[in-house]
Amino acid sequence: MRVLDRLEQLYAIGGGPGANRPHPSAAEDEAHVLAAGWMEEAGLEVSVDEAGNLCGRVPGSAPGTGPIWTGSHLDTVPTGGKFDGALGVVAGIEAVAMAGQGTVVAFRGEEVGCVGSRALVASASASELPNAFFELHIEQGPVLEQAGSPLGVVTSIVGYARGELVFEGRAGHAGTTPMEGREDALLTAAAAILRINAAAREIDSAVATVGRVEVEPGGINVIPGHVRISVDARAPDSGRLQRLVDAIGLEPSQLNAPVAMDERCRRALLAEVGQRELPIVELASGAGHDAGILAAAGVPSAMLFVRSLNGGVSHCPEELSSEEDVLLAVEVLTAVVRRLSTSS
Repeated sequence: MRVLDRLEQLYAIGGGPGANRPHPSAAEDEAHVLAAGWMEEAGLEVSVDEAGNLCGRVPGSAPGTGPIWTGSHLDTVPTGGKFDGALGVVAGIEAVAMAGQGTVVAFRGEEVGCVGSRALVASASASELPNAFFELHIEQGPVLEQAGSPLGVVTSIVGYARGELVFEGRAGHAGTTPMEGREDALLTAAAAILRINAAAREIDSAVATVGRVEVEPGGINVIPGHVRISVDARAPDSGRLQRLVDAIGLEPSQLNAPVAMDERCRRALLAEVGQRELPIVELASGAGHDAGILAAAGVPSAMLFVRSLNGGVSHCPEELSSEEDVLLAVEVLTAVVRRLSTSS
């Protein structure tokens, strides 16, 4: 299957283990050059904007107010997976070529804050933005695998709040300071981490993660006197996100609002999934995506998830989706691009 063969070619760029095409890097550049060649091979008109986003457009397509776009990104996290981002680009090339309509885009720097898609919506006029945007992506989670469904349609992209919590104690000698009367900042932080976990569990579909802990003075024989922890809190709508932030007691340094997927675009995907007599599974995306940036800017957007195997692992070399599921996803994406391009 050509899509999987091309994923292998991209996977080889940057050296292993895993996919290593961080933004900005020569490896990301090489991936864009390779994808541009595939677009030209498919007969698409290729262009690159000021942010480095790569576009391939079917000549003469979508004569209305703007084309239907599809795509994703080619950059990766260090030692990432084969499918994340790249699948949406190579499948998008197939879809627009087979549909004979639309534009496929490879955005820059999604893994470091959606650099390319943010640049696009900041610089483009309303007439230059697409009629609609569809992003095909692996789920990066276990829901579809557990449901026995190859595909899922995204309802919304979660919002997130990020910040830090700081705990002060009193440093002291680990051997000579009695346990009673100690002011161990790490113990206070540990209790807070457990509370953060409990708070997320109390709110449906919310998650919270402490990914970094900094302990000072940091000596093996010194009672911690100062601890700083990171907090990443996420929820599928603004109400639940605010409840989670309040429960944690976080003052976010970064706040990204949840964004709903467009109803018309979402229903178009659901219709194509249903026509293939596949299980209908709708779910929120727990990760951010370029589709969320376009949706927040007013572009009607939707996402189609492909089932992730291996328990839904992602951002690692064990990331996996099957050839059969990928083929179904390309079929659905092609049909939707063709249908909405014709009706635009």
